Amino acid sequence: MESEQLLDIAAKACDDKRAENIVALDMKEVSLIADYFLICHGTNERQVDAISKGIKDAVEEQGYHVKKIEGRDQSRWVLVDLEHVVVHIFHKDEREYYNLEKLWGDADRVQLSL
Repeated sequence: MESEQLLDIAAKACDDKRAENIVALDMKEVSLIADYFLICHGTNERQVDAISKGIKDAVEEQGYHVKKIEGRDQSRWVLVDLEHVVVHIFHKDEREYYNLEKLWGDADRVQLSL
């Protein structure tokens, strides 16, 4: 249940910062890395950074711990590790290039309630 709550908190935080094309992948059957990947993008570095900060703030407000945040120095691909949920926040250009949805195509998409 904890991973679903984290996914919901993180997805709403992304939406609050106007992240685009928010997609959740159920990773439980395809990877040991996390239960879910949450993928979104911003249109510029400032927005990407704001999305990552918004996730951190929202998660901590609910009493959860952010394990690690990587990539905020350049804000082109920021990874927020919530242990059970890994959030990938891309700059729009990088998202198209790395295309994680295709890379992890075996994972089922999760319906988000935003």
